[in-house]
Amino acid sequence: MDSNPALCAAIANHITTSPQQRITFAQFMELVLYHPEHGYYSSDAVKIGFQNSDFFTSPNLCTDFGELLAEQFLQMWEILGKPVPFSLVEMGAGQGLLALHILKYHQLRYPDFFTALEYIIVEKSPTLRQEQQQRLQDLPVRWCNLEEISSEAIAGCFFSNELVDAFPVHQFILETGELREIYVTTDKNEKETNAPYPSFVEVTGELSTPQLAEYLDLVEIDFAQSVYPDCYRSEINLAALDWLSIVADRLQRGYVLTIDYGYPASRYYNPRRSQGTLQCYYHHRFHDNPYINIGRQDITAHVDFTALERWGERCSLEKVGFIQQGLFLMALGLGDRLSRVFDERIAALCEQQQPLSQLLQRRDALHQLIDPTGLGGFGVLVQSKGLDKTEISQPLKGLTLPEEM
Repeated sequence: MDSNPALCAAIANHITTSPQQRITFAQFMELVLYHPEHGYYSSDAVKIGFQNSDFFTSPNLCTDFGELLAEQFLQMWEILGKPVPFSLVEMGAGQGLLALHILKYHQLRYPDFFTALEYIIVEKSPTLRQEQQQRLQDLPVRWCNLEEISSEAIAGCFFSNELVDAFPVHQFILETGELREIYVTTDKNEKETNAPYPSFVEVTGELSTPQLAEYLDLVEIDFAQSVYPDCYRSEINLAALDWLSIVADRLQRGYVLTIDYGYPASRYYNPRRSQGTLQCYYHHRFHDNPYINIGRQDITAHVDFTALERWGERCSLEKVGFIQQGLFLMALGLGDRLSRVFDERIAALCEQQQPLSQLLQRRDALHQLIDPTGLGGFGVLVQSKGLDKTEISQPLKGLTLPEEM
């Protein structure tokens, strides 16, 4: 398979120098994705889009996704009393397309808001940061790490689109009713096969940290119940809780908006989902083997939104609402945009002012954004901090569905 030999060697060295010559799957995933030199997101291996890439995200489809989010951010600014600056902190900005669409839309439609706006990007990948800086060089954007933002410095909104799914996760398995953690070690048989680079296998052991059991208590999942079959396996995302703690600390007043694929805990840890949610993306194909194409493929796990909600409460983040992306975008006006595309298509057929293929392509993109079996089924979680009673009482447009829906 197409693994990065240098990264495999670095991981093997990390394993052999560890006390028990094994590392948690979370450590393995961290190295695979974020190793400073050879990780998937740290090198030029990461490719997003439709051509010669591994996956695409909503901003790759059309500008509408960003423009509709821009409408929601405008309302948040108004609810907070139009503070200056209003900080938009995008965490994990990909190629910078979402930032481009949001900022261009605000610049054109809402110049007062654009003037008040402070746009900050938090990006861990040096490759993606470079692409973002090139794409956004004519727009008022600054880059920093979360650690560089002072406590309670932000009035505005922290937001992310498909970020939390790429955080390293711990994996566990049930063995004769006991919760055991999955570790990664080197394959002892690799020397016999003359493999060009180290390969890896799984072993199980005791839980690496009591935080794993505490996480399950947080989301009220009890694996001692007989409904869970032997060899049931899944993931726990402790990194998501650490991230949310930092975000909540940096937010003085405003919102946290998280868009990603995932489930509430009761669905995430359904007994019938016995192999977890871990997925790998390689050349627009997905599979569940993280031990091939190492450093050349993305690895993700679905988001447990119950954990984000409940941990957020402990960090002074109040749940504002949770909704599917398709409904969220429809509430922000995507339905009206679909209607306009239909009208433009009729006009194009009659007057041939615009190529019909372009209109059909845009219509298809809008439908993909709300398809409940795809992007439209993503979860949208909104949390708030520091709002007074009047501000809290004002419903967000994206969470307010028309009666006919």
